[in-house]
Amino acid sequence: MHVFIAGANGQIGQYLLRELAESGHEARALVRHPDQGPELQQLGATETVLGDLEQDCSEAMRGCDAVIFTAGSGPHTGPDKTIDVDQDGAIRMVDTACAMGIRRFIMVSSMGAGAPEKGPEKLRHYLQAKHNADEHLKNSGLTYTIVRPGRLTDDEGTGKVAVSAGLENFGQIPRQDVARVLLAVLDSDNTANRVFDVVSGDTPVPEAMAKL
Repeated sequence: MHVFIAGANGQIGQYLLRELAESGHEARALVRHPDQGPELQQLGATETVLGDLEQDCSEAMRGCDAVIFTAGSGPHTGPDKTIDVDQDGAIRMVDTACAMGIRRFIMVSSMGAGAPEKGPEKLRHYLQAKHNADEHLKNSGLTYTIVRPGRLTDDEGTGKVAVSAGLENFGQIPRQDVARVLLAVLDSDNTANRVFDVVSGDTPVPEAMAKL
């Protein structure tokens, strides 16, 4: 499968490129600057394309079979940038996938995005932006999967997670394990049109996804 990666230069994106390189899938990485290309190709990108997710990316996405959106401004940026990237950038990419005939779309969201009004006040703008993008994807007609990780860490991944349509406790998860989950989603038919939370747990990723 030829997979378009938005956010390939981010930490999850870089782990994902390594995972995809070992899977047999081909990864096309979106980059904003030409000098980012060689490093991402070393990590496993089959090709890199110049573009800005805040602009039209239709030509950059042409010929791909699936999109994985793992771009984000982060929860500590101001509301304006969060809306530009996490909400409007994601929505624009969903619409472009529809227009280009790309039927599979995997979105990295956040735990708490299902009910942003219940989140910590300082994170509500971030969770609301994620919520709006998630809802747009669900209503797009695309075959979607929305992955909502807990608090992201830089710890080495364990390869073991807990997944549920609604986890009660807000846990944490290494970015490396989020990347492993994204690859498993791409390869799992039972994740189509599903939304789930994911944190570190005791179940190997492939087994956890099979039981979803």
